[in-house]
Amino acid sequence: MEQEMEKRKIEKEEEEEEEEKWVLDGSKDYKGRVPLRASTGAWKASLFVLTIEFSERISFFGIATNLISYLTKVIHEDLNTAAKNVNYWTGTSTLMPLIGGFVADAYTGRFLMVLFSSFVYLMGLCLLTMSQFIPSLKPCKSSICRKPRKVHEVVFFLALYCISLGTGGYKPCLESFGADQFDDDNTEERKKKMSFFNWWNFALCFGLLLGATVIVYVQDNVGWGAAGLILTIFMALTVIAFYVGKPFYRYRRPEGNPLTQVLQVIVAAIRKRNLTNPSSASLLYEVPKSDKSQGRLLSHTSRLRFLDKAAIIEDKNIEEKENPWRLATVTRVEETKLLLNVIPIWLTSVTVGICVAQGSTLFVKQAAAMNLNITHSFKIPPASIASFAAFGTLVAVPIYDKIIVPVLRKVTGNERGISILRRIGIGLTFTVIVMVVAALVEAKRLRAAEKNTISSVFWLIPQYLLLGFGDSFSLVGLQEYFYDQVPDSMRSLGMALYLSVIGIGSFVSSFLIIIVDHVTGKDGKAWIGKDINSSRLDRFYWMLAVINGLNLCLFLLLARRYTYKTVQRRTLQNDGVEIIP
Repeated sequence: MEQEMEKRKIEKEEEEEEEEKWVLDGSKDYKGRVPLRASTGAWKASLFVLTIEFSERISFFGIATNLISYLTKVIHEDLNTAAKNVNYWTGTSTLMPLIGGFVADAYTGRFLMVLFSSFVYLMGLCLLTMSQFIPSLKPCKSSICRKPRKVHEVVFFLALYCISLGTGGYKPCLESFGADQFDDDNTEERKKKMSFFNWWNFALCFGLLLGATVIVYVQDNVGWGAAGLILTIFMALTVIAFYVGKPFYRYRRPEGNPLTQVLQVIVAAIRKRNLTNPSSASLLYEVPKSDKSQGRLLSHTSRLRFLDKAAIIEDKNIEEKENPWRLATVTRVEETKLLLNVIPIWLTSVTVGICVAQGSTLFVKQAAAMNLNITHSFKIPPASIASFAAFGTLVAVPIYDKIIVPVLRKVTGNERGISILRRIGIGLTFTVIVMVVAALVEAKRLRAAEKNTISSVFWLIPQYLLLGFGDSFSLVGLQEYFYDQVPDSMRSLGMALYLSVIGIGSFVSSFLIIIVDHVTGKDGKAWIGKDINSSRLDRFYWMLAVINGLNLCLFLLLARRYTYKTVQRRTLQNDGVEIIP
């Protein structure tokens, strides 16, 4: 008897070792086989992803942070028009990922979409560089120019929107592809994935720091052509490095149009609307755990019970089970619930995007009207002041990941330290504080301007640092939320939803500028006028502080009632998975 028990124990240990050896989350290696844990994924693969993200962020922020200066100084747009054009471009860049993420999840897969989008992005950088070097495409024939050539404006904006198009496939897929390198069913890799989102944002902000300082300095003191050439070469090198890492990646195959599956659940539930939900969830239809075709299975939840009717087995015959428009699995029903659950959180997160939009538009114009001199011979480019936001995040992320999270894990027992929504809530609180500080600083700057005194640009440091601290909670939390809380088959689309928060925020910011300008401009005292000193940005910031405060209250109510995704863990033992080396 003891020998038999010892034998079973040894067999169990061998099975556990075999299970640990392979990655059984539905991903494949580059040859289409079940991935070997030791040679694929985790940090060895995600470092390639972080490298190309770092390169792209230098390019994007090097352009975005100084774009309003280019539009006002070279293309000679007024402040109102330039701010709206920056917001339109930023908004487009962060809404295009909704299309790219959908196409990647449904048809191409993330790796191929990243490669394709990188080439489109490179084409945009090449056009941007050419518009500065080719004589017929330059802004003007001579150094003195009051109005640029039309052909330059066309090529310049074409380059910008090529970059937006490249971002559309690049951004949602790259981050989700990096997170795919960690196995959710493995405790250690799951913890590493939580750190991955922190260090992703660290790489992003380091790129912002270099883009807003080094690249902006080159743009202002050497030329936009030289800056574009540097960005193009660096991007090309990192795209090559990303491709070299191909053998180390774990890949997920596209599963077809995920929105069709959601529609099938809704149609099936409507067809069975007159049926009564069973007393036990075990009576609802679900595929066997041994069936790997559907990926990870989700546990039943009590929310949105009407949709459970889609999983009621009306006629126990094969035909109904083969018709997804009449019968859905519990997992498909729960995936539909997840998407419906995400919508309110997405809507209340838009104010984060509004706050971020100020950092690259109105905050920069404030800086341009202030004393930028550090010494008599060195002057800070106005856009470089945005680097303090990146610095705030660079300081906050390591402290949070290496000090605060380990302490909170011991205190709360939560793997993340605090829940995702609590982290986002802290970030939303920072958005209120940022707007209040910005309003106070701007009011002080205007009082100094009335006395013909030029304020120091370092007055803006507190609001940028607070913006960076807030981003380390809100943006990182939103990244993790939209990756983790959407169906596994829609993770690229989930990251696109995160990016759309910033995009919609930019468009809403432009809309608010238009409305505020229309309402306050009637008496000739517009809050956002043609120049910064005739404006009343402090009042605009107070308005944003109130909007953010009300939104925070609504978010807290939603967070208290939120139910997180619960996944059924698979094991090698009960799945009977055939391992193909």
